[in-house]
Amino acid sequence: MKPFNPKHALAIALLLVLFISCKKTFSDTLPVSAQAYDDLKLRFGKPNIILIVGDDIGYEVPQYTGGESYNTPNLNFMAANGMQFTNFFSHPDGPPSRLALITGKYNFRNWVKFGLLPDTSKTIANMLQNAGYKTCYIGKWQFDGGDASIKKHGFEKYRVFQPFNIIDNNGMDQYHGRYKSPYLYENATYLPDSIVKNKYSEDLFYDYASTFIDNSKGKPFFIEYSLNLAQHPWSPTPDDPDYANWNPDIDDSLHENKKYFPGMVAYMDKMIGRLIQKIDSSGLTNKTIILFTSDNATNKGITSRYKGASIKGGKNYTDRRGISVPLVAYGPGTVKQGAFDTSLVDMTDFLPTFAGIANISKPSTWGPLDGVTFFDNLKGTKGNQRTFVYCYWDRDYMKIPIPVSYSFDYNYKLYDHWNLGRFYNIYIDPLEKDRLLDAELTISQKMEKQKLKKILKSYAGF
Repeated sequence: MKPFNPKHALAIALLLVLFISCKKTFSDTLPVSAQAYDDLKLRFGKPNIILIVGDDIGYEVPQYTGGESYNTPNLNFMAANGMQFTNFFSHPDGPPSRLALITGKYNFRNWVKFGLLPDTSKTIANMLQNAGYKTCYIGKWQFDGGDASIKKHGFEKYRVFQPFNIIDNNGMDQYHGRYKSPYLYENATYLPDSIVKNKYSEDLFYDYASTFIDNSKGKPFFIEYSLNLAQHPWSPTPDDPDYANWNPDIDDSLHENKKYFPGMVAYMDKMIGRLIQKIDSSGLTNKTIILFTSDNATNKGITSRYKGASIKGGKNYTDRRGISVPLVAYGPGTVKQGAFDTSLVDMTDFLPTFAGIANISKPSTWGPLDGVTFFDNLKGTKGNQRTFVYCYWDRDYMKIPIPVSYSFDYNYKLYDHWNLGRFYNIYIDPLEKDRLLDAELTISQKMEKQKLKKILKSYAGF
């Protein structure tokens, strides 16, 4: 089954029928056994991995999670024919999330400053490159260092936005040159106007990825696609009639408008569909695993409909609205189809999971790694499960001198002592409105709090 065309006039209606029918068809699919996975590897070699990371896409955005404001047929296709995770958690902001994701380490171990991937850090790409994978990074880099850093951290090919975290003479921060006529960097130089003029960044990223896939046949590959979408400046996409006359040098600053956000989400989904179709047309469907997630929750300026309610974006909040983001995986032959997984998963878990997909051991000489693999979950079985989620968020770049750290399981959440040791029953109070006071705790709640306190102390000592 191929993802249907998002331009189809009956897309939303057909989507509902398709999603329901796909779930009925695949809901009883048997898990992929270890033997079946080994047979797959013998037949096809190591699976290709494509990790797509949206920017400011909260859990309430995709239709498959219950979102009602946006058109996301290709994400819905992935969910109906793959596995969706209902308890995946980012950090409250993008830079700490991205650092945890790419290194498999919590930020107290390697955070130096905003948007810096330290030279000494090793990444998922380093691990997979060492295992024989061809590697490619497209999209928003925001790790500084340009060509030297990108290659040092394991990516042999790249086309990126924001290769350096400085504002130079071209206005190279992440809010300029992001979408139309973008400032893109490749082979240690910025692409000339002759290539980017009036083009859209996501189209140029896709073109590069498509060529990379064509040139990688015969070897396994890893692509990390860090979407520019859908962070502001909220502006028209090429599918919007306003795009033709949009002047990004002026309009991105003066005329950005939240009315463009739904179109940006739709275009993000369109890019996902194009990648799925590229893999299918290249004959790689049965040997490729595609995952989609987001770096953090939706911008606070955006209000969306979710399961009949209005939901305001939660970016930078530390409660569930600020850290719950979508995670969906699609990979026929490997990923169980039409499945829901309620396991706790966080950003550090990609590295050991990708090691499992590549059939290699996670690195043993890179110092402590914090992730727990969810590779067994993808196959429909249960291995060692994460029992808690931890976060360390250094907010120095937000002019907040005190970091925040917290740990939680399915039922309770505890903040560090610098943040008053706040303790919540998040099962019944996910927005953390009613703090549990020590004098009111039951014996079991005291035990839960003590358990979470030990976790906090075992990491950053808070």
